[in-house]
Amino acid sequence: MVYVALLRGINVGGNNKIDMKLLKNAFEQAGMTNVVTYINSGNIVFTCVDKTKQEIVNILEECIVENFGLEIKVLVLHLDDMKKVLLELPETWTNDEKMKSDVLFLWEEIDDAAVLDKLVIRPEIDTVKYVPGAILWSVDKKNVTKSGMSKIIGTEMYRKVTVRNVNSTRKIYSLMLAANE
Repeated sequence: MVYVALLRGINVGGNNKIDMKLLKNAFEQAGMTNVVTYINSGNIVFTCVDKTKQEIVNILEECIVENFGLEIKVLVLHLDDMKKVLLELPETWTNDEKMKSDVLFLWEEIDDAAVLDKLVIRPEIDTVKYVPGAILWSVDKKNVTKSGMSKIIGTEMYRKVTVRNVNSTRKIYSLMLAANE
């Protein structure tokens, strides 16, 4: 089974620093196989055949505490989970000089369409869509500071999401597909 572990809040603003080579080794020592990291923000693709997602979460969170002394929330997604998100992600969305498009991956306790009711969405600026497991968000770069989505930062809900831009999300998915071959 192919999974990705999305670590929340590592290597951001000089905080919670974890070297990806050391993290890869720690995952392997914890029993994960075919471990591949992608960029420095805590994206780890791996295979595991004999554990549930929750068991993997528990193992990896403990592994990070033991190896790095950090209590980091880990969201584990199966290849099928990621595929469902990617199927709903508009192909035209990019993260470049004109557009900012992100995927806010949701922890299970807030993974429900009602999560949109807790957001400040400015329909004239923001394009926001709930899909099981994530919120898809896009805005023209010129309107980012006017977007209602920036209001999520610092909220209780924000602590239950981990954000990846669409370019990174697509790359992670391609790494997962490669690991599945």
